[in-house]
Amino acid sequence: MRVAIVTESFPPDLNGVAHCALRTAEHLARRGHEPLVIAPAGPNDVPPGDDPCPVIRVPSLPLPRYPQVRVALPGRRTAAAIAAHRADIVHLASPFVLGVRGMAAAERLRVPAVAVYQTDLAGYARSYLPVGEAAAWRRIRAVHAAAARTLAPSTASVRELERQGVPRVHLWPRGVDPVRFRPGLRDPALRRSLAPRSELIVGYVGRLAPEKQVGLLAGVCGLPGVRVIVVGDGPSAPGLRAALPGAVFLGSRTGDELARIFASFDVFAHTGPFETFCQTVQEAMASGVPVIAPAAGGPLDLVAHGRTGLLVPPGDADALCDAVQLLQRAPALRARYGAAGRADVATRTWEAVGDQLLDHYAQVLSARTAVAA
Repeated sequence: MRVAIVTESFPPDLNGVAHCALRTAEHLARRGHEPLVIAPAGPNDVPPGDDPCPVIRVPSLPLPRYPQVRVALPGRRTAAAIAAHRADIVHLASPFVLGVRGMAAAERLRVPAVAVYQTDLAGYARSYLPVGEAAAWRRIRAVHAAAARTLAPSTASVRELERQGVPRVHLWPRGVDPVRFRPGLRDPALRRSLAPRSELIVGYVGRLAPEKQVGLLAGVCGLPGVRVIVVGDGPSAPGLRAALPGAVFLGSRTGDELARIFASFDVFAHTGPFETFCQTVQEAMASGVPVIAPAAGGPLDLVAHGRTGLLVPPGDADALCDAVQLLQRAPALRARYGAAGRADVATRTWEAVGDQLLDHYAQVLSARTAVAA
């Protein structure tokens, strides 16, 4: 099968869309298929690396107020690349700008498209673009309605898409690497360097952007015997360094180094209430770390309240502090939540969800063949 993956982001970008697109391309190549990736170019030429397939880079500009996000410029390169690849199916990863052109090209070429909803694009538009949330939803509906199938990562996302009038929505979650992210990487030396007085280590991993509401950790920073560790980067980083006194900011970390940091946390705290899935919650669980997360969006599918972690009201800083203090007082409870979380995600591998994606492709192609017949 020849698959054109049109994605709004791809490595070396560090975000969920880029990571999922990479994992999808890797899985397709391992299964003997022929993927092609079409993605925005970065500010500098990206040298050929260990990409699992050919990657076509489209000229782009940085998003105003958030330069780490690139927006593809108009052009014909996307359509030409899909046509030259002779794609059997077009995979649109979080389509909004480049994905709209990918959808248009698929329609002209009469190639079925699968649209993957992964980012709260309406929230992005509200925060960073000179358009309203309603205008963003009109754009989302237009591209997803034209797709043969929309894949959403959580039941909350499925419900929201259906509420917004998007047809043919199906659930497709995200995978995790339980070999890379594992409890055995817990590092006593790293823990001593981060918390020299044996404080409870509460970690956050993710983008530092307004919609993530990382400032809610300010109260946690003031708790006796607690050390907050922040991993990530983004436009909110300077303000958060002032707003979170005593927190340790490690910047962006990836790969095995990130896995070692995850495993060395005592508690993982996620603050953003607008997650369509929340990959970092799943990585913390794979690392055997109990999770505190908002009772909204993707975490509702991931965190079993009172069994693998705690869900708190979105935006409630006091509830977040109370949850941290509860786990601080109960090391046995932390261990039980961490073990249960690890057991829950052990089978949620990228290989398993990659095969689910291939099933979605097969159903779309089968339906197209039946209609043609």
